[in-house]
Formats: sequence, structure tokens, C-alpha cells
Amino acid sequence: MPNIKSSKKAVKVIAKKTENNHELKAKVKNLIKNTDIAIKAGDKEKASSLYEEVKKSIDHAVSKGFIKLNTAARQKSRLANKIKEMK
Repeated sequence: MPNIKSSKKAVKVIAKKTENNHELKAKVKNLIKNTDIAIKAGDKEKASSLYEEVKKSIDHAVSKGFIKLNTAARQKSRLANKIKEMK
């Protein structure tokens, strides 16, 4: 444990940022998984609405630096192609 007051505060700040980062990463992963489930179930309307949320959350994660730009583009492209292939 740190002894200096500013170091103690830094530990608290880091813990809070880590928690927020984990929430955002988990949100992105869960939305992608839910979209895949909707695609496999054949529910195009639900998959399309989830895809819009996925795009927004992936773009937010890219802006925060959690996901690289090419990774985000690949994930969005794959989901879009899966939705487009649905009948």
C-alpha cells in the first residue's frame, strides 16, 4: 500500500477507471454475442436493431482505445454480412 497521499488517491482513480473499462469491454462482447444469437435464431429485425447498438458501442470502444480500428471494422463487417445473408 502506498504511504503518500497522492499515491493513495491514484490507487482509487486507477481502480475506478479499471472498473469502467471492464464494463465497456463486457458491454461490447455481450452485444456481439446477443447479435450472433439473434442471427442464429433467424430474427432479422432484432439482429438489425442490436447491430446498430453494436456499431455504436464498438465505435465508442475504438475512441477510448480499447479496440484497434481494424479489429472494430472487421467485427462490424462480419456482423453486417451475417445479417445481410439472412433471409
